[in-house]
Amino acid sequence: MASDAPKALNKLGQSLWLDNITRDLLDSGTLKRYIDELSVTGLTSNPTIFDNAISRSSWYDAEIGRQLKHGKSGEGLFFTLAIQDLTRAADLFLPVYERSGTVDGFVSLEVSPVFAYDTKATVEQAKSLHKLANRPNLFIKIPGTPEGLPAIEDTIFAGVPVNVTLLFSTDQYKAAAEAYMKGLERRVAAGLSADVRSVASLFVSRWDGPVAGKVPAEMRNTLGIAVSKQAYKAYRDIVESDRFQRLENCGARPQRLLFASTGTKDKAASDTLYIAGLAAPNTVNTMPEATLLAFADHGATAVALPRDGGDAEAVLAKHLDAGIDLTALSTQLQSDGAKGFVKSWNELLAAIESKSKALT
Repeated sequence: MASDAPKALNKLGQSLWLDNITRDLLDSGTLKRYIDELSVTGLTSNPTIFDNAISRSSWYDAEIGRQLKHGKSGEGLFFTLAIQDLTRAADLFLPVYERSGTVDGFVSLEVSPVFAYDTKATVEQAKSLHKLANRPNLFIKIPGTPEGLPAIEDTIFAGVPVNVTLLFSTDQYKAAAEAYMKGLERRVAAGLSADVRSVASLFVSRWDGPVAGKVPAEMRNTLGIAVSKQAYKAYRDIVESDRFQRLENCGARPQRLLFASTGTKDKAASDTLYIAGLAAPNTVNTMPEATLLAFADHGATAVALPRDGGDAEAVLAKHLDAGIDLTALSTQLQSDGAKGFVKSWNELLAAIESKSKALT
């Protein structure tokens, strides 16, 4: 590897997580190598990643065959496979988890979108999956949609670590932080430990595609980073607030801001655009494998984001002047993301169904 950029970014205080999980990544020792050589300290997964791994390879065939004989099918079969992979990954990250004082070294598993409008069912599944995996460094992913917020609060109250996903704007991030703090405050009031971990995942690159043809050339690929900088300022404000510090005095830890969707979509832009531009201390950047390898190969040493968000407000104002309705766009992005999540889920279950038929 030609660059020390991952190590330097990690030293600056940002966690580098891999946005990928496959059985091959585990079996081949590649994930272990990324941990040892590229400063990777955690991992995220989603239905699309599992769909691609299951439908486009034979890595899971033998295990699917075994599980079919045990009567597993559909969603139950998927969660069995996913938990097998993620517990192995969690064990690889356990030294990171322990070395960092249980702040880092997490892996993530998503709940079923079938329960998107059912708070109680989402919370029950989150508890059940976390118990099944039986790993302290496993997050359960719950979308930070308006419907998902009560489930996030209740899941935190139940003591289950949560990765809040599908956040696009600072307002959506603040709502997720509010749900997290409410869950912790309820725990404190009930005499329970306030030490329940969470990250809030802000999706970055998806902002830039929809506005590419509507803003001047010099503003291309600047919106996602500006929104992220604004959210970073809000994150620092919340962590330093009297309200959160009261929780911290009871043993709580900050819900870390996580930058997700950080692969560059625009072929004309730098393939490390959303890594170099978002070097924020005490945050996480979860990146696709290709982006991680590009950053390791030729990434520049990152400069830390300013505490106040730097030029975020000025760049956002320019987009407003160019006629971009940022509030409407953030709502649209979250709605499209939620629909995409359901689509990916259905495709994943279809892939398992067709693999099951082929194997029987």
